[in-house]
Order: sequence, then structure tokens, then C-alpha cells
Amino acid sequence: MKIEVADAIEAKNVELEGAAGLTMRMLIGPDEGAPTFHMRQFSVVPGGHTPRHTHAWEHECYILAGAGTVITPDGPKPIKAGDCIYVGPNDDHQFQNTGDEELKFLCLVPKPS
Repeated sequence: MKIEVADAIEAKNVELEGAAGLTMRMLIGPDEGAPTFHMRQFSVVPGGHTPRHTHAWEHECYILAGAGTVITPDGPKPIKAGDCIYVGPNDDHQFQNTGDEELKFLCLVPKPS
């Protein structure tokens, strides 16, 4: 079992093409031997965004703080603290911080095979 303060885990810059002002903390993942899922916390500075992309797996997100927009297959949708988001397999998506404060969210994904 692991109990740790999320902010004590190192935040690493995300250097993927198309990302801007984005950091990630691997809250639970390979170092813990998590057999099925990984839990990550992303932080996006105002004006920043995740890469716009698709992939074959689902993920679930929970907005912890801030506000922004998520690009969905049905177009842009506003998001704010307290919202939960399901991103289905192969859904085109991107998280954008359109607010004045940091956008923070949890993202749960299947462990890479």
C-alpha cells in the first residue's frame, strides 16, 4: 500500500510535440508495481495545453482545480473543478487552460502493455 502527498511527488515537464506549459506527476504507476492502472496528475499553466491526440485506450479524468476547455469529437466543451470526463478509445482530445489559474486534473489510464 502507498500513502503519499501528491504535491511531494516530482512534477516533470511533458516534452511531447504539441504540449505547452504542461507538467505531470506519476502518482501511482510502475514504481509501485500497479498491475492494471496508472494514476497521473497533470498541471497546465494559463494558456497551456496537452497535445491534441488520439490513442486506442480509454482514460478517465477528474478536474481538481481551475477551468478550461476540452476538445472532444463533438467540439470544444468547457470544464471546471469538480467535473469528471471519460475519454473513449480513439477519441480526438486535448485539454486547454483558458482560465487565469493553474488547471489541475487527475488522469487514470490502463497500464501500458
